[in-house]
Amino acid sequence: MAKGIKQVWLAEQLGKSFRTVNTYVTNTVQPPIPVLYKIAEILQVHPTDLLVDEPINGKVSLKDSKK
Repeated sequence: MAKGIKQVWLAEQLGKSFRTVNTYVTNTVQPPIPVLYKIAEILQVHPTDLLVDEPINGKVSLKDSKK
């Protein structure tokens, strides 16, 4: 997560549990597209800014966002 942004805060903003958000951040689970858009809205970034250019372990991942 970007410096100063806490997973607990993001979880509260999304109405999701910390555990759920942590699975997104650690690339254990990919968020559904609507959730990805909501994360982007909360962080005030474009949804594609949350995706990495290169797959990690064969998966596209959330990346640090810049707020």
